[in-house]
Amino acid sequence: MPLSRSLLSRRFSISSRDHQGDTPTEPESRMLPPSSNVSGSSWSAMLPELLSEIIRRVEDTEDHWPLRRDVVACACVSNKWREITQETVRSPRNSGKITFPSCLKLPGPRDFSNQCLIKRNKRTSTFYLYLPLTPSFTDKGKFLLAARRFRTGAYTEYVISLDAHDFSQASNAYVGKLRSDFLGTNFTVYDSKPPHNGAKPSHGKASRRFASKQISPQVPAGNFEVGHVSYKFNLLKSRGPRRMISTLHCPSSSPPPPPPSSTNQRLCDATKMMKKPIKDGSGLTILKNKAPRWHEHLQCWCLNFHGRVTVASVKNFQLVATVDQSQPSGKGDEETVLLQFGKVGDDTFTMDYRQPLSAFQAFAICLASFGTKLACE
Repeated sequence: MPLSRSLLSRRFSISSRDHQGDTPTEPESRMLPPSSNVSGSSWSAMLPELLSEIIRRVEDTEDHWPLRRDVVACACVSNKWREITQETVRSPRNSGKITFPSCLKLPGPRDFSNQCLIKRNKRTSTFYLYLPLTPSFTDKGKFLLAARRFRTGAYTEYVISLDAHDFSQASNAYVGKLRSDFLGTNFTVYDSKPPHNGAKPSHGKASRRFASKQISPQVPAGNFEVGHVSYKFNLLKSRGPRRMISTLHCPSSSPPPPPPSSTNQRLCDATKMMKKPIKDGSGLTILKNKAPRWHEHLQCWCLNFHGRVTVASVKNFQLVATVDQSQPSGKGDEETVLLQFGKVGDDTFTMDYRQPLSAFQAFAICLASFGTKLACE
């Protein structure tokens, strides 16, 4: 459409770096640049009603990547455009669309799963999360997150970042991390932002982001503990897949409050949504792996992955909720799969998640499945 081409051709278009090899390019939505100062131009002087209608049409027509690049471009024109774009774009819980970085920490859709791909690079111990653009498992699609495995003494950490090349915990691209214990059977999920009002950073050296005590009052010096993943021991070596339990502080699934009437009180930057804590931090969601059935003919344990998993692996799993705070009763539906992970190639895996999990939490849980767990198999 003419508006999209015009926006993308202007100087507020988001630049991305081209990388060689199998490493993904930095996503357009990784970090929105400051809005251009175009207060005196015709773009900024448009009537709010007309502007809202234009952005609504862009939102409705550009419903998948790479076309949703136009929606991001609308948010980069000016502060006024950015405010109206944020009000227009629906959350992933309602639409299933991932547009801004903040969407990666919001609950997934309620009635269906967001289908993603995880690509592994064994040489660099790096894992990439993509939103596929086609049904093929070979196409990478839209880059969302990256994680790299680091060994610190007897422990292992997976640092998760919005940038496929920057895994520093002091970086603005840092999202969180996953840390294992000595045996690699218990994992702790850390978030770079507070999960709810009044949350305090975890104490201890393992949760610190910086060597010094405090860099800036605006940046927490520590990480925030938001969940655990535990694998049960199998000392008797009984037949069957790994057994796991995950306990998480999931993002709030309640509808957001209506935007304030004053323009000055509205959010001016889409990246600030990532810093917005959820209202209630008291509830926990408890997940456990769905029990497979033994197939007599195939002589193996089987789960119905509905065609999303094609290679048998001990890493494959499906998680259901025993306690789900997003439900009115707080009780989970043990038949509804909230997170599904499985192998489709040597270094390719599928990851399907839905409410109350966010893409960041689902990715962290799947990262815990990588690696050998001799005491659990």
